[in-house]
Parts: sequence; structure tokens; C-alpha cells
Amino acid sequence: MTFNNKTLTALLPMKAHSARVTSKNFRDIAGKPLFRWILDTLLSVEAIDRVVINTDAREILADNGLRDGDGAGRVLIRDRKPELCGDFVSMNLVLEDDIKNQPSDYYFMTHTTNPLLSPKTIQAMLSTFEGAKNDGSADSLFTVNRHQTRFYTPEGEPINHDPANLIRTQDLPPYMEENSVGYLFTESSFARTGARIGEAPVMYVTPDLESVDIDEPSDWFMAESLLMRVASGTLLPGE
Repeated sequence: MTFNNKTLTALLPMKAHSARVTSKNFRDIAGKPLFRWILDTLLSVEAIDRVVINTDAREILADNGLRDGDGAGRVLIRDRKPELCGDFVSMNLVLEDDIKNQPSDYYFMTHTTNPLLSPKTIQAMLSTFEGAKNDGSADSLFTVNRHQTRFYTPEGEPINHDPANLIRTQDLPPYMEENSVGYLFTESSFARTGARIGEAPVMYVTPDLESVDIDEPSDWFMAESLLMRVASGTLLPGE
């Protein structure tokens, strides 16, 4: 299966250790291990030819029922090189290693910590990226949260508003926050910058409920509450 005659590889890096939420990638949340939520979503997107998991936790994945070649042969588990292990290694170096070893027209990168991302949103991101790439306006895509609120510096200086002349927050200029939910890029765009964001990226605003990123313990509880509603059918992915 291809996306508009282009091969598409999903990159889902996964490590055994996590600094702030212990072993979060493999902890059960709303009925299954955290990594399974986004993996199942990726495998449900027909345009994705392969899901590459670069990891130092092959045995832990096996204990959780995932092995190389699962997903009708679409799952490829790659053992992370020792020099790429650790909390302070740039993710771009991990992605570079995957790109060198898994040729593809397009790459879509996401995280296990974004379990609420829906197939519908992934498809919309693909369409946006394809259109922008074809008309020459972008070479990559990354996801953002859109904020229209009053910002201040740590010293208390207003950034985007005048406290003496209050206007409605919805009329303030928006600020875009990179939320790490998803990235789309090509081998050539990555080569030019050495990063998942190219020289001419398009920003894609993801739905609020799908933008939950599990970084702190409080994020876990928020995501768990939403995923339980997804599991029970009271919240449908993409709503």
C-alpha cells in the first residue's frame, strides 16, 4: 500500500527507561500497554507501509506480545545502537540511523506518549503535507498547539499584549507551540537540516484532545481518563 504512489514509513522510537514516569512506554493504561495505543493507530492507517521501532527494549516488547514482523509483516523492530542510547542523545541522531537503514519516500514520526492521535488526523496531516510539497510551499510538516492568550516573560514583561489596553484574547495574535505529536519529512529535507523539521515546514494544528503528551505524572492521569472513554466508546478517535 502506498500514499499517492509514495512509500510511507512510520518511525516510532521507544526506549526502556523514562525519567519522569517510570517505564511509561510499557505500563498498562486503559486496558493495554501505552505503546499499543499509537502502534495500533499507525497500523490502522493503510497508507503506512511499515512501522519502524528503534529500541533498546526488544525483550520488554516481546514480553508485551510484540515481535519483529507482527502487524502482517509491517512492524520492524530495530535494536538501538549503544552510542544512541541514553536520555541525552538527540532524537535526530536516532531518526538519522533509521532513515539510513529504511529507505522511504516519506517518513512520519510520532511518540508512544501521544496515545490519542487518531487515524483521521494522521490522514489529514498526510494530505496537507502532500499538497504543500507538491506546490513547493513546504518540505516538511510538524504539529503545533495554537494559543491565543496573554503571554509574559519570566520577568513579568508582557509579550503579545498591552495590559493597559486589554483586548479580547481571541483577537490577540496567535502563538504556535511545537507539541511533538507528529512530524512528516523526506530523506532530502532531513539531510539539509539534520533534523525532522526541514527548511520550509508547514505547521499543522492538532485537535486539543489528541495533543495530550505524557511527560509528567499528571499527564498520565489526564490521558488515562480520556483513553478510558475511548475504550468504552463514549469518546471516538478524531472527535
